[in-house]
Amino acid sequence: MTVQDSVAVQALAARLSPEFKLGVASAAFQIEGSLAAGGRGPSGWDAFAEKPGSIRDGHSPAVACDHYNRSPEDIELMRTLGIDSYRFSISWPRIQPDGTGPFNTVGLDFYDRLIDRLLAAGISPMATLYHWDTPLPLEHRGGWLNRSTAERFAEYSAAAGERFGDRVAQWVTLNEPASVTLNGYALGVHAPGRDLLFNALPSVHHQLLGHGLAVQALRAAGVSGAVGVTNLHSPVRPASRSVTDRFLANIFDLVLNRVYADPILLGSYPKVPLPAKPWFRSLGKITDADLRTIHQPLDFYGLNYYYPVKVATGAGRGESPVGTAGAMLKMPFHMAAFPEYATTGFGWPVAPDHLGPLLRELKDRYRGALPPLYITESGASFPEPDHVSGPIADTERISYIASHLGHALDATAPGGIAEDVELLGYYVWTLMDNFEWAAGYSQRFGLVHVDFDTQARTPKDSYYWYQALSRARKG
Repeated sequence: MTVQDSVAVQALAARLSPEFKLGVASAAFQIEGSLAAGGRGPSGWDAFAEKPGSIRDGHSPAVACDHYNRSPEDIELMRTLGIDSYRFSISWPRIQPDGTGPFNTVGLDFYDRLIDRLLAAGISPMATLYHWDTPLPLEHRGGWLNRSTAERFAEYSAAAGERFGDRVAQWVTLNEPASVTLNGYALGVHAPGRDLLFNALPSVHHQLLGHGLAVQALRAAGVSGAVGVTNLHSPVRPASRSVTDRFLANIFDLVLNRVYADPILLGSYPKVPLPAKPWFRSLGKITDADLRTIHQPLDFYGLNYYYPVKVATGAGRGESPVGTAGAMLKMPFHMAAFPEYATTGFGWPVAPDHLGPLLRELKDRYRGALPPLYITESGASFPEPDHVSGPIADTERISYIASHLGHALDATAPGGIAEDVELLGYYVWTLMDNFEWAAGYSQRFGLVHVDFDTQARTPKDSYYWYQALSRARKG
């Protein structure tokens, strides 16, 4: 690390309060592997990955990072990194293979050991109950298009709360329901591979209902930790000042941001402009009872921020954030580029200056209903070799993390654009390179390089930078 880097770390660390949490995040399906080990059942993502052409280069998630067998090594990497908290997800099919009925003792024991090892390493556990791995039998019955999945999710959440509730510091019910609906049910580029476009909207309501029921189940189980939810939020901008661009940007803001956050935080769905009402009719009539269930008091709200979105009139070429989607060709709008920004390996704009305005927009929209926030995911993929003999000089990632964390702190500091937002922590996506959904192993987000042939872990320069930040903050 250069002198300049050291000075920058010290300056950034000096702005972090003692209570502010620095963490890393991961997801069970992306790192654990070991499909058959210990009785884990298949998920919808396992079935999706077996379909030819679904995953780039035919990559398989069967082994991923082998975290199921290597979790002690990975926890030691986190301990040495010096983080305060680890956000991980519990695999629903690992502890309830059929999504209903008996719970798998071996799977429960795995997470018992994981949580205990984290605590022994001085790392606070943040557990996500659902990070996209729906048990396959439930997916066969319609997945989140089926209302009963919400009820099954509540039963699973209750079991997790009863088993781990004395040791988990924060609970996240759902991760990015927007991504599940848009990528999985509307565009078909993620599991379960449905391309229903606006007819995917029932999956929104059933996920939100599952969230509300899960919050109730956790609290009924007497968990000692805080309870919240995490969603992807992207500021949506029109490509021009034209009436159609502004109208279509508003519609995309509804389906990307507001149809999830409004019911959770306000207890109501957002009003849809009259010309767009036919697109939203599949949502059906929503009962007041369902809205009361969804609108549970929360201890925190998780924000995953990666990029802003620009919307332009016209079908475009099927652009979506995670790849070309044929279903997008049927829509009257497309996602336009931000030529003024550098891009990540996924082609996402590196736009930390949009984070402060996003926080301002959330506070203006939800006011006193907005709980304290964690940035529960923030990170970037960049092209890196499959095999390494030493640390990677991933300066772009260091710059990404430093600038996004810096903008978040600027925005929420006294006098900042979002000074009335209470920001509790920042979690880097992700600890180590992993199975990046439909992109397979082609997109590397990790602070730690993983050789997927040998499973060797090699910390990158960004790992040592984040370690230095943690040590400087702790003095």
